[in-house]
Order: sequence, then C-alpha cells, then structure tokens
Amino acid sequence: MNYPYWDLPQIGGASLIALISIVHVYVAHLAVGGGAFIWLTDLKGAREKNVKIHQYIRKYTWFFLLLTMIFGGVTGVGIWFIIALVHPSATSSLIHYFVFGWAIEWVFFLGEITALLVYHYKFDQLSHRNRHRVAFLYFLFAWLSLFIINGILSFMLTPGKWLVTQNFWHGFLNPTFLPSLLFRTSAAAMIAGLFGYVTVVFEQGASFRRTMLRYCSKWTLFPFLGLVIFGAWYLFSIPKHISTITFNFNPQTIPFVYTLLISSILIFIGGIAALLKAKQSTQKMLTFVLVIIGLAWMGGFEYVREIARKPYVINDFMFSTSVLKSDVDQINQTGLLKYAKWSKIKEINDENRIEAGSELFRLQCSGCHTINGIRNDIIPRTHMFTYMGMLAQLDGQGKVLKYMPRVLGTEEEKKALAAYIVLELNDKELIENPEPSKPIIPETTAIPPFNSRTDQYVLLVWNDLGMHCISDSDPWFVILPPANTLEAQLIRRGTRPEIVTDGVEITYAVQKGFENPSKHVDFWEYADRIFGAKLGKDTGLAGTGMSGAFELDDYTATFVAEKIPVVPYSDNGTYQPYPIFDIEARETESGELLAATKVVAPVSTEMGCRNCHGGDWRWNNTSGLSEETAINILKAHDRINRTDLYDQARKGKPQLCQNCHADPAMGAAGKADLLNLSAALHGWHAHYLAKEGAEACMLCHPSHPTGNTRCSRSVHVKKGIKCTDCHGNFADHAIALLKDQQGRRSAELLLEALEATQVASKEEINPRTPWLKLPDCLSCHVDYDKPGEHPSSFNKWTPGPYALYRNRTDRSGTRCTACHGSPHAEYPATNAYGPNRDNIQPMQYTGEPYPIGSNEKCEVCHIQEMKFEIHHHNLLKMFRNKVSVH
Repeated sequence: MNYPYWDLPQIGGASLIALISIVHVYVAHLAVGGGAFIWLTDLKGAREKNVKIHQYIRKYTWFFLLLTMIFGGVTGVGIWFIIALVHPSATSSLIHYFVFGWAIEWVFFLGEITALLVYHYKFDQLSHRNRHRVAFLYFLFAWLSLFIINGILSFMLTPGKWLVTQNFWHGFLNPTFLPSLLFRTSAAAMIAGLFGYVTVVFEQGASFRRTMLRYCSKWTLFPFLGLVIFGAWYLFSIPKHISTITFNFNPQTIPFVYTLLISSILIFIGGIAALLKAKQSTQKMLTFVLVIIGLAWMGGFEYVREIARKPYVINDFMFSTSVLKSDVDQINQTGLLKYAKWSKIKEINDENRIEAGSELFRLQCSGCHTINGIRNDIIPRTHMFTYMGMLAQLDGQGKVLKYMPRVLGTEEEKKALAAYIVLELNDKELIENPEPSKPIIPETTAIPPFNSRTDQYVLLVWNDLGMHCISDSDPWFVILPPANTLEAQLIRRGTRPEIVTDGVEITYAVQKGFENPSKHVDFWEYADRIFGAKLGKDTGLAGTGMSGAFELDDYTATFVAEKIPVVPYSDNGTYQPYPIFDIEARETESGELLAATKVVAPVSTEMGCRNCHGGDWRWNNTSGLSEETAINILKAHDRINRTDLYDQARKGKPQLCQNCHADPAMGAAGKADLLNLSAALHGWHAHYLAKEGAEACMLCHPSHPTGNTRCSRSVHVKKGIKCTDCHGNFADHAIALLKDQQGRRSAELLLEALEATQVASKEEINPRTPWLKLPDCLSCHVDYDKPGEHPSSFNKWTPGPYALYRNRTDRSGTRCTACHGSPHAEYPATNAYGPNRDNIQPMQYTGEPYPIGSNEKCEVCHIQEMKFEIHHHNLLKMFRNKVSVH
C-alpha cells in the first residue's frame, strides 16, 4: 500500500509467488529430510560394511547438492525477489520484526553450505567417523533453518500474544509453532524417501536396487504416522474462528484439501508399490509420477496454509491488501486514496471517477484477482452484478465471508470502484436506482349494492396477508407458489348481530379476464409438483381453480378459501397485482343469495432480486424473475453454501426453498440445523444492503411508492408511517429474526457483524418468529386509541399467533381484519390501480372508505343506535385519519 509494487493484471503476483515458492519449499524440505537421509544411510553403509551403499550415497549427494544448493538457492532468492515486488509491506514487516531470526537463519544456511560442500568434495578423504559428523552437521543446520523459518511462517497464521506485546519470542513461539515444526519434519522425511527413489532406480544391479527401493519406501511410508498425528495437532491448534472461515466458508479451500488428501493416499500406495518386484523402466516411471505427486502434495498443503490466513497476510495485523488493521478506521474516514502514498489520485470527481476506480482496484483487489487472467479472474466473478449489486457486494464483503478483506474507503471511493468494475470491466450500465418503466392507469372499481333497510346480511371478506408475493422462476426454484388465501365472515344483522356459520355456503370466483392462470403454466405445474412433494402433502394447487367454495374454520368462526392459484397477470398478459373476486353467500338448502361482495386478492411477482443480481423483468418489463436472475441467484447460493441447486434445476428438479428452510407461513418444518427462510434471507442480505430505512425494504419487496405494485396501501402510509417503524431497520429486523434461531448453523455468524440501529445494542432486541410474532398494533394504539406523535411498534412483538392482527378477534368474535382490512391495506387504503380497489366493502356498506362501523355507523350490522362499545374501547370516537385515497 505504501510501497511501489509490481502490478500484473493478467497473471497476478500471487500466482508468481505460488509458482516459485511451492517448488522451492518442496526442495527445501528435501534439503532437511535429505540431510537426515544422507547421514543415516551413510551410517547404515558403515554398519553393514556395504561398499555399494557408500557408492550410492556418493551419487545421491551430487544429485542432492545440485538440486538443493543450486536450484534451491536460486529459487530461495527468487522468493525474496517476488514477495518484495508483490507484497513489499508484509515483507518489510517480517524483516523488521524478525531481523535477528533471519540473521541466525543465514548463519545456519551458511553452515549447511559449508557442511554439504565438505561432505561431497572430501567424501573419500574423510574418515568414516568424521564424514558422519559432517553429514550430521549438515542435517542439524538444515533442520535449524527449518526451525527458524517455521517460526516466522507459523507466526503469520497465529501471531498469538505478539499482537499485544510485539515480543519476538511471543511471535516466534506462537500457538502453531511446535505442531507445524513436527509436521514439516515428518514431511521432510517423506520427501527424502521420494527423492531417494530418483537415484536408486538408475542403479544397474537388480538385487541392490530392490534392497534400496525397500529402504527408501520406509522413509516414504513411516513418516505418515507423524503426518497424521502432528497434522491433527496442527489443525486443532489453529483458533476456531480461523478454521471455521477456512474450511466452512472459503470455497477455495476444498480443492486443495482434496489435493492434499488424494496425493497423500497416492504417495502411500506408491510407497507400497515400490516394494514390489518390477522392471526397471516401471520403477523409473513410478518414481517420476511419485515425485510429481509429491510436488502436488506440497502445493496442496501450502495453499491450505496460505488460504487459512485470509483475509490477512499476517493474521489480525495486516490485511492481504497491505493495510494494517489499526489503520482501518482512519482509512474509512479520510479515504484510501489519501492513505496510499503511491496513488496519483487523491480526490474523486466526475472526470476521474473510472480512473480512480482502477486505482482502487489495484490497491484493494489486484492482490488476489486478475483481469481476464489465469487465476481469480474478477470479470466472471462480477459479471452478474448490476451497479447496485456491485455496491452491495463491496459494502458487505468481509462481514460474513471473512476470508475476503473488507473494502475500505469512503462511500465515494466504493462507488468509484463499483463503477470501474461494472462499466469498465463488464461494460454494463450504471443504474443506481432502477425506476419502473410501466405507468399505472387507475381503473374504476364497481361497488356492489347494499341496502341498509332491507338487506339482512353483511358479508365481510379479506386477504390474510395484504399481499401474497410469489416467485415465477419455478423452472429454477420456488420461494412461494401462487396460493392466495381469502377469509370471510357472514354477519346476520339485527339488534344483536350474530356471526353465521351453519346452513350457508360461501363461494368465490375471479372476475373475467383472470380465469385461466394456466397460460402461465410454469407458475403452478412446477409449484404444485414441488410444493406438494417437498412438504409431503397434497397442495391442491392444480385442482383448486379460480372459483370454488370456502371451508369453515370452527375455531375462529371464519370461512377460509386456501391456495387459490391466482397470478398477477390477466389472460392477455397484462400485469394486474390486484385481481378482484366475486364472493357470494347462499343458503345451503335453497340456494338463496344472502349477501354478495367483492374483494381484492393481492398478488405480486415484483420481487426486486434483479436490482442486484442482474437480469431484466420477466414479464413485459414490469415484474417477475427472469431466467438470468434466477440462475445468478442459484449460482450464488451454490458458491456460498456448497450446494448443487443449479445443476439440479438444469436436470428438471428445481427445489422449493422451504425444503431446507423452515417457513411458518407454509407450515414447512425445514431442516433442523438450518435457519428458517426469513432469518436466512434477511440475516444474509442485511450485511450487504447499505440503504437505511424503508429504502432497503423497497429494494426487494414490491412496496416502492413508484413501483409496479405499491403494496403498502394502508392508512399508515398516508400518515407517514414506514415499514421500519413497525418491523425495524434492516439490521434490527434481521437481528430479531436471527436471535430466534440461535443454536442453528450460521445464526451466530450472521449476528456477529450486525449492529442495532434503533436501540442501544442488539442485546435489547427481542427475538421473534416470522409470521407468528409480529409488531403488536396495541403497542401504538394503546387501548385502541390514537397513537402518539412518533408511533413505532418495533421490538414490541405479539405474544403468539392468535394475538396477531390478521388472526385476532374482538369481544364478539369478529375478526379485526373484517372491519379494518387486510394487513398493509388497512382502511382507508390507497391503491394506484383504483382509488377504492381495496376499499370495496367500506364503500359498499357505509359509502366511505373508513373502517366498517367507524364514525358511528354501527347500523351496518346493528339495526338500532349503539351507545356503548361492544367490539373494543374507543370505537365510538370519530375516525381521525380522514385522508384522501386518490
């Protein structure tokens, strides 16, 4: 960050480091293990008085000298050269903090060189005893070099107390120092055996060759005991949060873990195979393969170790972007460009925005990502994002998936970086706030007749949710199928009105133009198959149809019509999220019409996934998840959660989200260890969507005041009450849902990075179960009266399902929703598709759009003047929120 460095956008500096270091480390471990091999094999020859072994070890030493001293020395210098160019800040820190460690390592290295040269060039002139002493000294110096370098390398992963004391020994003798040292020593012995084969297979005597192959196999096979024991110790010495990030969340880890495990098995099998009698040519081929597999083994181990440090280069001290952890707050406040000494851009303006974004990419991204390059190419990893999606990714990066560092800098710098990636690298438009392209033309809603003098019944009908959102990406996945629910109560008027439940049948039928949802066949053919099969029940979606009869729920004295497969499209394809149903109540025996009304069955496919995940609207540029959007979502889910949903969908097996994630709205139990659907969706996205207040809700839900659905239609909207006044800001909303799921996988991880915004701390936020615990109306409307000046029911949840507004009854058994309207569409509701589209029944029975029975209009049901409040307190007060519904 504060040094000039080598920028390689197509190759990437990390790839060059890996290319040089893996080969060098492989040879360096041979230098250690081979030293022991030379010493002990020479002793074996002397003990057995075997001249052939001495001749063999002399040949081995020449090969060993060329490989370890010449090639190893050159690649060792190459490592210093490349890390100084690519990561100068980390290199400088390691030199300065461990200067005496490096100094003593050079002393040991000089001892290695001297001992090996003396051993090789004075092989015949030295006595056996002195030659053995020189061989031992070489091994000792080589192992001490490993001792020093291991201390520094393991420090980078687990600095331990050094972070507080910055004491040399606290950093050097860190928590993984000893298990790492013993693991590497075992690996060095195994590698010595592999390279022992190299010289043995060129021996001409078949008997001696077979004897030495067996000897080398002992060196190859026996260290596996140490590798298993010390490897397990090494793994469990790594702090839990590091191992969790590495093995549970970083998708790059798994291929290298597999490489390490598979190559270990192959080396072990190869070591056994070397014991078998075979032709010399076969032995040479086996040796060649084993040496290559050994290199893969070392690469797998080193990559896993390097990946485990992410997002740091020195854990908890310096990020992989070369930024010190202690400087993060300063950078976020003043800006990264001002912090970076070698950046030529310090201020961002309209003219240099893309250039500044390029500079920010070089400073923060190029350490790991290439551009059209060979490794971690940024373009395929970001091509699916819109500009808004890219901003969300940059804002949320490193909060949950902590193997990537947080993107630092001011908001202006993040916007410049997002603009560079989206516009310059992916050649896409910069659209920060997508606007709907379809104007809404209001329709006149016909109000059914009602004669208060002669009509004997009042039929009240409502939708249970106020808006039923459905996914129309069914060939790829299903969140919610088309399954609207209408509820009704029939009231016989009189001096003592009564709720009628016996001897009547209530039916529904969609109005003309919406009778044939099968035109959108994938909506419900897929949905019925998946919804029913995954929940283990008959959904009836394909057979319910757009007309039918209500069924009585005795407990609530309510008639219910469930799972009506209505979709927000007319038969000619027009988007209409508020289709109207005709409702009739008839006497069962005679068929006499007792009452009739109309009701909206609100349904929307305007889910805002495309705002971040890319793709267009599916239907007429107004709504729906396009194939591109759905595929991008599945691929993101697969990458993050290691699932195979995309491949399953391609094979014609799309999944229902509730198959894994519980959902009280559908009665889906899900999997016991996974978050419920609401907690998973909100808990994840709360880290990425930086918009505050209701704007964050509108990005996904069809509630934007200029959108194509505008589902927030209630009187509360006209009074300036927003989503967040009841449900909480995005982070607070997510915290409440996640706290209800504590103990399940990922709940603690998602909670950790979220901070409360509406209360002092997240500990004050009460947990809640989605759909079963919701904001309590009576927390604002105390004693059913007018709320205070700044009403908010956030964090004041209903105690249980029957205290919910949508389920609650008054003292007479009348449902709250029967008189006040559906959730999010409480009377007087404002609907862009028609001023009284949601107010049909108030207009029918009172001539006003206000709650039924308000403004002293009790005569709707009571045929005499009422002087006392039967249903709830303060009922006889005049309705105070007389607002325009236009």
